[in-house]
Amino acid sequence: MRRTSSGFTLIEIMIAIAIIGILSAMALPAYQEYVRRAACEDAKGTVTGAASFMERFRAQNNTYANAGAAVGMPNRSPVSGAQQYNIAVVSTADTYTITANPIPGTSAGTAISLDNTGNRVGAAWTCP
Repeated sequence: MRRTSSGFTLIEIMIAIAIIGILSAMALPAYQEYVRRAACEDAKGTVTGAASFMERFRAQNNTYANAGAAVGMPNRSPVSGAQQYNIAVVSTADTYTITANPIPGTSAGTAISLDNTGNRVGAAWTCP
């Protein structure tokens, strides 16, 4: 009488592990690029939203001064979740500059800035 065994051989398990390793090696860089691009896009949206806040503040108060300290101005990106960028505002009575600086050690890209004339500074505005 012959006994049949069910299960996987060591070779079959090693082949499955090798396939999973190859797929992971291809997927991980693509995922990391997606996360970096998403953080960049979120920072752009936060900076643009902060610029809208500055313009509303100017319309109500006839100055940009002290608008950065006003309640409602975002100081991080994303607003909830793992922080990728610090948002800083430098303002005078007639001008402002909003800068998103990446936090070291995160997947965030480069710093981006937007001023009261609409000038965009930083390579991250293209978020490749």
